[in-house]
Amino acid sequence: MRPFTYSRPASADDAIAAMRGESEARFLAGGTNLVDLMKMGVEQPARLVDITRLPLSDIQEHEGGVRIGAMVRNSDAANHPLIRERYPVLSQALLSGASPQLRNMASMGGNLMQRTRCFYFYDPSYSECNKRLPGSGCSALTGYNRIHAILGASERCIATNPSDMSVALAALDAVVQVKGPRGERSIPILEFHRLPGETPQRDTNLRPGELITAIDLAPLPWARQSHYLKVRDRNSYAFALVSVAAIVNVDGSGTIRQARIALGGVAHKPWRIPQAEHLLVGQKAGDKAYHSAADALLRGAKPHRNNAFKVELARRSIVRALTTAAAVA
Repeated sequence: MRPFTYSRPASADDAIAAMRGESEARFLAGGTNLVDLMKMGVEQPARLVDITRLPLSDIQEHEGGVRIGAMVRNSDAANHPLIRERYPVLSQALLSGASPQLRNMASMGGNLMQRTRCFYFYDPSYSECNKRLPGSGCSALTGYNRIHAILGASERCIATNPSDMSVALAALDAVVQVKGPRGERSIPILEFHRLPGETPQRDTNLRPGELITAIDLAPLPWARQSHYLKVRDRNSYAFALVSVAAIVNVDGSGTIRQARIALGGVAHKPWRIPQAEHLLVGQKAGDKAYHSAADALLRGAKPHRNNAFKVELARRSIVRALTTAAAVA
């Protein structure tokens, strides 16, 4: 492991100041992803700025919705009454991620920053990884790509985003609050993560030195009618092959008023196509409407040698998640 310096600032301003001029510095929160990457030699920061003591651990009502501090632990957010009652899809997504021990350490801000679990990215012995070594190639394109992307990928990278939480946040239209050298700004969750394009080494649209301070959830009364479905190889401590965050507002006649659908395990960022959701509005809740939305969400899918099964798996998962969400009283 590369030697590094360490500091523990007492305020967000001090944390941001500690990053100034340090291109190889990293914020350290729960460390459940960063420390693993450091052990593997994938991340080699010259400086760690420990933000675990910053006063960013509150969950409170905010402008009719809820604000979640960036240092709130995943387990605390999942079990908080405001989240369980108003945004159950987020609680379900958090509880489906990792193990209880990891959820007790992982922070909400850190979860947003998770890096891909692509085998080739995680193993520095593979020299071709554009995410780790820009311009070197992508071993997954011709290698074993069962867990990789079927949507939004590029010839530079076919890695997927591993976060369950981010999929639920995408369906909820969350807004990420950040603070940096230029001040504060708000980033809609659908603009926070990036598709690989020509720069797969960039996972997010954060600017250098910016610190995530909170995640805002807007008032969404019908978010109670929701469901998070995660399909994985085993029911504990496994990343999603496909996941679906579904929110459906169905009236007394069985007609869909509004819907939100986000997919995980299929792209470099949580995958959401608002046009697919619009197809559901005014339709009778049921398989016919759900299949049409699934087709729209998966249009343009480009599977690879080992992951063609994901297309049909995603289609069936979308229908099942919508069916389950619509049935919530």
